Amino acid sequence: MSISRRDFLRGAATTGVVSLCGSNALASETHTGNPDRYGVLVDLSLCSGCRTCEAACYEENKNRDTNRRTDNEHEGNLPPPRVPFDDLSVTATRRRPSGGVYTVVNRYQAQGATGQDRNVYRKLQCFHCDEPACASACFVSALTKTKEGAVVYNPNVCVGCRYCMTACPFSIPGYEYDNPLTPRVKKCTFCYHRTSVGRPPACVEACPYGVMTFGKRSDLVRFANEKILAHPERYVHQIYGENEVGGTAWMYLSPVAFDQVGFRTDLGTTPYPELTRGFLSIVPPVLVLWGPALMGVYAFTQRKEKLAEREKRDAVGTAVASAVAAAEQKAAKQFEAAMKKADKERELAVKKAVEETKKATAEQEAK
Repeated sequence: MSISRRDFLRGAATTGVVSLCGSNALASETHTGNPDRYGVLVDLSLCSGCRTCEAACYEENKNRDTNRRTDNEHEGNLPPPRVPFDDLSVTATRRRPSGGVYTVVNRYQAQGATGQDRNVYRKLQCFHCDEPACASACFVSALTKTKEGAVVYNPNVCVGCRYCMTACPFSIPGYEYDNPLTPRVKKCTFCYHRTSVGRPPACVEACPYGVMTFGKRSDLVRFANEKILAHPERYVHQIYGENEVGGTAWMYLSPVAFDQVGFRTDLGTTPYPELTRGFLSIVPPVLVLWGPALMGVYAFTQRKEKLAEREKRDAVGTAVASAVAAAEQKAAKQFEAAMKKADKERELAVKKAVEETKKATAEQEAK
């Protein structure tokens, strides 16, 4: 099996710490064997780019409080949208999920089977992989795959290394860079508070055109194949996500080639955790150890910077104290000189006054 340079670097970046922490992260339970796990089938031929799903996602998650940071709080507190949901022009930009947005709809101009250009809209969110690379890269198990199909996040144990962001083949997880105190990794939660009890995600429920179908993943694969067989002229004969990186909970049907609407088509079917395990045997030890080494270098650098800052403050304090002392000494000398000058001027004034008095007395006696 050949490995691309990008996948090599991605794997190397995500395995150093895992290898040193033992096999707990790599052997974490993924529940991919659960036949009842849920998924969503997205039919891109039906999407009009109305952004109703984006609005529903925001409404569902804007007030979900994660300040308590408990094990059951995987969602939360989405900020207001930068562009109103009724402004469809934003779909022309290549947006991706971020720390404040769980799902986006982008518009692509693609060439259909007839050779004519057409607009195709793609909804993008976390794919909730059956064997998630983000979870395998997390050496503290802050990300886990649930039996229902969602990949969920526990901020209580997250150390903020962001290896999950590097590991994800779809570049989905975001980070709260604007939260300096308790930053979290943020991504679509598959509405786990809903899907864990058999309810569809908010975006699926809100879609007015039936673009998305929620159900057991095995049923969705069967349903997708039936749609392709019934309308072979309408769809590319592939279910994206059925086998990519070992399979994903979110799967897609498309009327145009998937690479025309922003999907990666170079991922292969091997689950990324297996690629991660493979890297441990092919990369040199120095590469495996680079993660902890860099963390050590970072800690050393931080300490060095703190010492340098302290020395700088001490040097500045010494310089200021010297400057103050010099200024005081100069002021004292200037004051002394001024006093001497004043005393001399006073003596001259007194002497002059005595002489003038003597002269006036002599003139008075002469008369």
